[in-house]
Amino acid sequence: MNEQLVTVGLVTIIGLVLALPFLVHKVEKQLEAFLFIMGILAVTIAGKWSGHLALDALLDPIRLKHPIVEAVLVAGILFRIFRDTIRENVMRVERAVGQRFFLFLVVVVLGLFSSVITAIIASLVLAEVITGLRLDKKIETRLVIVTCFSIGLGAVLTPVGEPLATIAITKLAGEPYHAGFGFLFQKLGFLIIPGVLVLGIVAMFLRGKEVVATQSISESELEGLSDVFLRAGKVYLFVMALVLLGTGFQPLIDAYVIHLPTAALYWINMISAVLDNATLTAAELSPKMDIKQIQSILMGLLIAGGMLIPGNIPNIICASKLGVKSREWAIFGVPLGLVLMVAYFLVLQTL
Repeated sequence: MNEQLVTVGLVTIIGLVLALPFLVHKVEKQLEAFLFIMGILAVTIAGKWSGHLALDALLDPIRLKHPIVEAVLVAGILFRIFRDTIRENVMRVERAVGQRFFLFLVVVVLGLFSSVITAIIASLVLAEVITGLRLDKKIETRLVIVTCFSIGLGAVLTPVGEPLATIAITKLAGEPYHAGFGFLFQKLGFLIIPGVLVLGIVAMFLRGKEVVATQSISESELEGLSDVFLRAGKVYLFVMALVLLGTGFQPLIDAYVIHLPTAALYWINMISAVLDNATLTAAELSPKMDIKQIQSILMGLLIAGGMLIPGNIPNIICASKLGVKSREWAIFGVPLGLVLMVAYFLVLQTL
């Protein structure tokens, strides 16, 4: 297939990934399977199939360095066992500190500690906290989105928080940066921590009245073990899809993305709303870049990942567990993401 046809085919797939979850209910309901199929198509169109890729797609979700599926499975079982205790304590803490401060704490604590407990565990804790709340569905949905933005930002502060951070450290481990465990905290912490705090303040204005369980997005029935295993299976399929999409879109990235100026890369990285930001980090980041370029690329990827459900693993976990729809996420997530993109762009220009 010639280069022009490959480009047209891959751009078409990006369009389908962006549009179909909003337009077709069945696609939205089976988002992981849809993304997996799109990943297969992208790799096929790009002519990138290999035994190595197939092995990566099968093993990446369960690698010991980032045991995504195992974490989802074990945490799901533990949360099932302690669900009632978690709910009672969530409501008790909320009443003790007040709703506003409680929402602030949820966003800030999960955002910052995601770099230690991983973004996956933080998102599962978030889902259980939301389950314990009894707020209006609209308010809870927005709280989930704001907190997932916070988790996506905070998890990058250490290499254990999320794959993007691990890849960034690996790429910059040699000359001239000799990046170690604290490198991203040193270079991004002064950007990330204020952002997490601002998101916490945003959450304080998401005030809502206490409602009955049927009026919130909390799960009303106890999950069975089959549900826990099913969700882990969906996450496995989702991570496989990200591996395939990242590889399939590599020709597009190599030809049109990585050669752009830093400011343009910052904005073009909004494609991480539907693509794996770890893959884009691996493609774009280079030790030949200066710190400002590295900061711009990583911040663009991190912020955009919160805008749509496929953009980040915490998004997909929380949306799946709590039943948040693609349209509901986009209505609040896209404007919030754009505001953050503009704000950080202006800050980065002053560095």
